[in-house]
Amino acid sequence: MNSIQSRLLLMLLIFILFPYFLSVLLIYGYTKNSVEKHELANSQEQIEESLEELQQYFNEMLDLPYLLYRDADLFRIFKNEVEDSSYLEKSIQNFYLMRKEIRQVRFYIDRGKESFTVYNAMVSVRKSKPAFLKQPYIKQLYQSNVKHIIEPPHPIKNYNNAAIVPKTDQTKVITFHHKITDVFTGEFLGVISMDVELNKFAQIADDLIKEKEESVYLLNENDQVIYSSNTKLIGHYASTELKKQLQQKEGVNDDILLSKTLSAPLSEWKLVEITPSEVLFHEVRQTAYTSIVVGLGVGALGLMMISVITYKITHPIKRLTRKVRTIDGGHTEIPFDDKRHDEVGYLEKHMKDMMDRINLHIDREYKLEIENKENQFKALKSQVNPHFLFNALQSIGAVALRSNAPNVYQLVTSLSRMMRYSMKANEWVQVKEEMNYIESYLSLQMERFRNNIYYSVQISTEVFEMKIPSMILQPLVENFFKHSYEEGFTDAHLTIFGGRKDEFLHFIVEDNGASLADNELQALRKNIYTSPQKGEYAKEHIGLKNIHDRLVLNYGEKAGIKVDTNQGQGFAVEIFIPVKNKITE
Repeated sequence: MNSIQSRLLLMLLIFILFPYFLSVLLIYGYTKNSVEKHELANSQEQIEESLEELQQYFNEMLDLPYLLYRDADLFRIFKNEVEDSSYLEKSIQNFYLMRKEIRQVRFYIDRGKESFTVYNAMVSVRKSKPAFLKQPYIKQLYQSNVKHIIEPPHPIKNYNNAAIVPKTDQTKVITFHHKITDVFTGEFLGVISMDVELNKFAQIADDLIKEKEESVYLLNENDQVIYSSNTKLIGHYASTELKKQLQQKEGVNDDILLSKTLSAPLSEWKLVEITPSEVLFHEVRQTAYTSIVVGLGVGALGLMMISVITYKITHPIKRLTRKVRTIDGGHTEIPFDDKRHDEVGYLEKHMKDMMDRINLHIDREYKLEIENKENQFKALKSQVNPHFLFNALQSIGAVALRSNAPNVYQLVTSLSRMMRYSMKANEWVQVKEEMNYIESYLSLQMERFRNNIYYSVQISTEVFEMKIPSMILQPLVENFFKHSYEEGFTDAHLTIFGGRKDEFLHFIVEDNGASLADNELQALRKNIYTSPQKGEYAKEHIGLKNIHDRLVLNYGEKAGIKVDTNQGQGFAVEIFIPVKNKITE
């Protein structure tokens, strides 16, 4: 974790991803509890409404046979006081047609031990049923004090084996058995059994179901399934797992279980609704999953963003680090990118400036050391015995005076001054010393060319005491004779200007003799300003380049020379030296 990239990734994990997923977890828990409470309240309200509707429906179905008590003629038939088959058939057909969900009605008359059925509004013939009261639910009803009993759902039965009931009819029905008695005497007269389809139960119970995964059960007092959203369970006993849940009054795996008990006459009947947790918390989990996916997406985008950012930030830093290590290995010519405008670009720019200054100092020290060694070597060669040469020149001068040859004496004296001055090579001299040397040189040349030389010297006296490197101006004067006068331009005029201009010591050495073409001038400038480390340069005009290099070495980049051709009318060299920028050794 030492790199910037690793630290940024750790910060992304700690300050963004971890808080985000923690908030998702907390929001999920809070939302889950809120949804559970809300769903419980809604389910409680819905199951209360359904319970009330079921209670009302069962009461209607249980009270339906009491309508027959209003028909006195029908009761006389039950008592066997009269025989009127057509009236009986018509009465029971009307009773059958009272509710559309009634699938079949069976009438049992105890006086004659006979029964007949109504199916699809058709009445079967009477059949003797001497063992009728021994049937399980009929026997229980007959021996009890209750007026009715409900038989759990079962496939419809052909009670009298009548042809009107097809064998293919396997409809599941719930049977309401009602005991008919004499109101006044309490005498048992018979039984009415109504086979009722489960459509109404399904309609009421299924209103509780919002998702197919939810379950609804209607259980009687014996835990038999009167109705269930799973039709395979109808008519069977409830499973052990369901009974256990009802006892504990809670579902499994965070499922919500709601159970309500019906009131009399359906006491101990229960309406049960089970909502699985995956349905209840589907939207919450979906939201949580979406948030997680979004979080992962944000994390991935964050990783990509940090990767890009760290690459943009760390790559230049790594590159800068490699450059610094390269410098540490001894390589000083390193290409720095100073075109960036950010912090890294600022560092690169300043490191480039620093390395340029270091290289400049190294180059200056190196070249000064080489120049010093060369000068020392030249001095050893040329200064075999300077005192001997000076003495010899003085002897020649004395002979010239004795021989009445003052011109010879003057020339020898000039030569002697020039040799003494040349011993100060690579030393700092005053401007007036450099000019005295030039005057001596010009006097020799005047004698050589019989006074046919035209020149003028205009040096401001305020710069006489200023120090400059020796032999800076003399090579320029010598170039005038070498490249102009000796080449046939004998009428050329040499001019030397000198003075202070702003913060610079300013010299101009120009003539109106030989000139250069534009391409030659550009080649000369390129030769002068080419750094010695950047390749070979021409051997011609080596004096001009040496002057420029010496000035740059001693004064920095602000010093140097400029060359021009005065628009093809000669040649001019301008020297500019910063007054306050001398670099000491």
